Amino acid sequence: MEMPAENVNLCGKLLIAMPGMGDPRFERSVVYICDHTENGAMGLIVNKPTPEVTFAKLIEQLSIEAGENMPKAPIYFGGPVEIGRGFVLHSTDYCHSDITLAVDDDFGMTATRDVLADLANGSGPKSALLALGYSGWGAGQLENEIRQNGWLTCDATPEVVFNVPNQDKWTAALKLLGVDALMLSATAGHA
Repeated sequence: MEMPAENVNLCGKLLIAMPGMGDPRFERSVVYICDHTENGAMGLIVNKPTPEVTFAKLIEQLSIEAGENMPKAPIYFGGPVEIGRGFVLHSTDYCHSDITLAVDDDFGMTATRDVLADLANGSGPKSALLALGYSGWGAGQLENEIRQNGWLTCDATPEVVFNVPNQDKWTAALKLLGVDALMLSATAGHA
C-alpha cells in the first residue's frame, strides 16, 4: 500500500488502526479526519460508543428540551483530547453557515449546542454521530504514524460511518481498501 506523501490532505478520509498499534485507546479504531493541515490533524473515532453516556442524558444535563422525534443516538468516544467537549459529525443536509465545518460533499461537523437542540427536536441532520473528545495530532505526527505502519487510510463513505454496526466498522473500512483483516501484519515492511 502506498503511504501518503507529506503534503497529502487527509480531510474526509478514514484512518484504520493497524494491529499492534500500541495505544489501546486506538485499538481497532476507525477515525474520520475532519481537518488536516501542515499544523496537524483532527478526527473523531466513529466506532467506539460510550455506554455510560446517552444522548438523552446529555441533553438533560444541558437543559435542552427534547421533542417527540429525539433520536436514541449513542455518544462516541471521539478521542483522548478534550473529552468533555462535544462534536457532531453529520450529513451535509444540515449546515449553520458560520459554525459548521464543511469537510467534504458528504460530511460536515458542528460543535455547538445548536446542533444538539436541533437533533433533540427532530430538525437536525438526517445522519449524525455525536462524540465527546477528539483525536489530535501535531505537525507531521500523523504522517509519521502512517509511515510507521500505525494506520491505513481510505476514502470515507456515509454508509460505513453512519450505517454499519460499530463492531463491524473496522472490517468494513478495510474492505473499502480490498483488505482482509486476517491478512494484516503488526510489523512494517520497507523495501
